[in-house]
Amino acid sequence: MTRPFHLIIHLYREAGMAEIKEVIVSRAAIAGHPLHPMMIHFPVAALLGLVATDIAYLLLADPFWARASLWLAGVGAFGGWVASMAGLVDLLTVGSIRRKITAWCHAIIAVMMLSLASLNWLLRYAGPEQGMERWGLYLSLLTAALIGLAAYLGGRLVYEHGVGVDTR
Repeated sequence: MTRPFHLIIHLYREAGMAEIKEVIVSRAAIAGHPLHPMMIHFPVAALLGLVATDIAYLLLADPFWARASLWLAGVGAFGGWVASMAGLVDLLTVGSIRRKITAWCHAIIAVMMLSLASLNWLLRYAGPEQGMERWGLYLSLLTAALIGLAAYLGGRLVYEHGVGVDTR
């Protein structure tokens, strides 16, 4: 485990925010490194970037930004579903994760967010500029808000419950 992670856990414990009592090992891992946290950053970046490209299109009316939004929506939705499969493996196969309400809330919000991201991509697929006219930015902003909530809950799973990390 890296030093910065030890420092974060130490600060959480000192503040009384985290009392990690058990090591919860991920089953979807490579060489002990959990797959879900490794994979999720790319779709998150794509879906957050989608908000910026939607705004750029609405301000500039340049079709380039509509095409960029289509690609970001697709990469974000597809990559998010792939990354969520690694999280689902841990949720369903590791009993101590399955017993945590935070894990189920994280999963439910992630499914809601990925459903919106997929709908956003589908609306744009017929014609990148058509999807922008009505719902593009609204769906992107709602997706970004759900990403924030899912990320907060995912952070709690790691820093407060020690999911996927060895804090010893």
